[in-house]
Amino acid sequence: MSSIANLSRIARSEGDPKVLHSGPSSRGVPDSVARGLGWFSLGLGLTELLAPGRITRALGMEGKEALVRVYGAREIGSGILSLSADKKLGLWSRVAGDGLDIATVLTALRRDNPKRDNVVIALALLLGITAVDLIDAQATTVRHSRSAGRKRSYRNRSGFPRGVKASRGAARDFKTPPDLRHAPPLAAVSQRTSAV
Repeated sequence: MSSIANLSRIARSEGDPKVLHSGPSSRGVPDSVARGLGWFSLGLGLTELLAPGRITRALGMEGKEALVRVYGAREIGSGILSLSADKKLGLWSRVAGDGLDIATVLTALRRDNPKRDNVVIALALLLGITAVDLIDAQATTVRHSRSAGRKRSYRNRSGFPRGVKASRGAARDFKTPPDLRHAPPLAAVSQRTSAV
């Protein structure tokens, strides 16, 4: 049983029904990956905001600290969106941000840069994370979008948990509870109140 189901028991009153088991999660693999990418974005964004000098020194890009801070703020925004209900927007903003990051880091791939090896490693990492971002953005978009003009069909749903056939005749053996047997019919009550 999930920890959420166990936690829900704490808030229930004595007479409330117990959660025996929880159903399948509606979160798919693309959603789980989006969640991980969202947390990664938040961590990277905070690093870029708080320690831009270390990043620029490692890549031989001294003087670009303000730009790294701006990229950090963008990364935090993408992370928040990736963790929200609108994951698609967050993931596609990550893909666009990856393009900016690659273009910026490519400028440090100069022959006179003594940290050129670090730049090559950073580019390889950026290309890898861009591939993950792109694949997950596409998968999440497909999973959470409907084709234009295509409506969902609910023809096979009845609204009855065990189906219509199991519900037919279920109330045949219903007996009126003793406290309601002697209640006056509502029509009689309404006629008396309207006459007064």
